[in-house]
Amino acid sequence: MDRQNRQQAIRDLVQANRYGTQLALLADLERMGWRVTQSSLSRDLVALNVIKQNGRYVLPQANGSAAARGLLSLTPAGDVLVVAKCLPGMASAIALEIDRSLLPMVVGTIAGDDTIFIAVAEARTLRAAIKGIWELFAPT
Repeated sequence: MDRQNRQQAIRDLVQANRYGTQLALLADLERMGWRVTQSSLSRDLVALNVIKQNGRYVLPQANGSAAARGLLSLTPAGDVLVVAKCLPGMASAIALEIDRSLLPMVVGTIAGDDTIFIAVAEARTLRAAIKGIWELFAPT
């Protein structure tokens, strides 16, 4: 059973249910036939950027302000790359705003019509870069 399918199962469970603990999520994964250790689940949650908010695990989502400005999602793609999905035609403007923000962990961006590749300086700063980008688009 490969990691991508397991992570998709985790994504589906977190989206459909309210989990306050990793053990509850782990129990449901086992009921689905996945044999996963708690440490593997923890690493999967980090890889998926699942966060604990108001006592439960949730998937990262654009806040109202980010979506209104065209930024829809930020997804890690490897150790030093983030893929941003945007409304059609908005990627260049969003990439420019990210570049102008001078976030220290962001090396640069490449924008298409609705997708941006965001290069991060180091693997250890990937999560901080994602958080910083979301904060750029947070309501003020």
